[in-house]
Amino acid sequence: REYDDQRALEIHTAKDFIFSMLGMVQKLDQKLPVANEYLLLSGGVREGVVDLDLDELNVYARGTDYDMDFTLLVPALKLHDRNQPVTLDMRHSALCHSWLSLRLFDEGTISKWKGCCTIADHINGATNYFFSPTKVADWFYDSISIVLSEIQKKPQRGMPKVEKVEKNGTIISIILGVGSSRMLYDIVPVVSFKGWPAVAQSWLMENHFWDGKITEEEVISGFYLVPACSYKGKKDNEWRLSFARSEVQLKKCISGSLMQAYQACKAIIIKLLSRPKAISPYHLRSMMLWACDRLPASYLAQEDYAAHFLLGLIDDLQHCLVNKMCPNYFIPQCNMLEHLSEETVMLHARKLSSVRSDPAEHLRTAIEHVKAANRLTLKLQRRGSTTSIPSPQSDGGDPNQPDDRLAKKLQQLVTENPGKSISVFINPDDVTRPHFRIDDKFF
Repeated sequence: REYDDQRALEIHTAKDFIFSMLGMVQKLDQKLPVANEYLLLSGGVREGVVDLDLDELNVYARGTDYDMDFTLLVPALKLHDRNQPVTLDMRHSALCHSWLSLRLFDEGTISKWKGCCTIADHINGATNYFFSPTKVADWFYDSISIVLSEIQKKPQRGMPKVEKVEKNGTIISIILGVGSSRMLYDIVPVVSFKGWPAVAQSWLMENHFWDGKITEEEVISGFYLVPACSYKGKKDNEWRLSFARSEVQLKKCISGSLMQAYQACKAIIIKLLSRPKAISPYHLRSMMLWACDRLPASYLAQEDYAAHFLLGLIDDLQHCLVNKMCPNYFIPQCNMLEHLSEETVMLHARKLSSVRSDPAEHLRTAIEHVKAANRLTLKLQRRGSTTSIPSPQSDGGDPNQPDDRLAKKLQQLVTENPGKSISVFINPDDVTRPHFRIDDKFF
């Protein structure tokens, strides 16, 4: 998004403050790596930018609590210089999850982090320490609180105002006020690996939509363990594998019209399917990546097909729900929906059917919600300061949000084909035929 100079400066000031704060956390007890590498993602954990899906996340409202949001992955531990596929201890956990023994690290690291471990067993008389996501999050929250307390004792001119610091499960959420902007940072303690996990090695053997567009080295440069357990896992020990670094690279290969359809679909379903918890934006993103592998590149490159793609994503989502099947893109043997009850599946399938019957109206409703949040942001800014600048998220439009043109295109598509089935989901093994269908006619 293009920002005016004032807003760009405020975003930069907030980022510098967060990075400076993390430097002070490192100096506090020397636990964090000295030379660290953060991954900064646009959009908060609640937006599904990383696969966490935690039950303990507090609800923050765009417009009232914050104007823009970010997720920052901060490595507490790093395992680099690995030329072989990384083998993790998955004996105790579900697919896509792992425990992490500190035996992989040196004695100095073990000594530093003992207090953030659980002692699970004894092998050959030696104690085995398992890095605990919940204990690491507790330590991180306490350390950040100490540092922010020290910073606020000596406020400096132009320094962001810390409006909120909360621990949401294993995530530390900070809202900063800078000038007329409020920014939400979801800070996630992670374990960072170079290389690629052995459990996802077979995925590399398949053909993918990004082949030839970016190198394999860019895609498999590293992965993370993030602090989230499976539905039946042990919360104090289990981490989830995250391929956020790879997803950032893959996003470069996705067409603008498909990304627009994804943002529109996310805007429609994120509230509609939030209770009971079943579908997250991360599920939708996985479906989009599978669609990129399944459908011809020439079809996905069509600039004016955003409405077709949106209908296709809704159909794919319905198909995944009814079959309780959404494979993880990087570890396909991991089904991310297998835990759902039949009752939850049918409830959400009915809600999606109502969307599918009138997608344009649901999209317009989502757009109105966005506009209302933007108007509230502007109102609160004006109340706080008589000299506040206009928000770049005013009704002029946020390119990450759907606009009315897509709703009109959807309406036209449905109106021109009364009583007909419009679908983009067909046999994923057959890529020889066109993939947009109205009744039995293919386009």
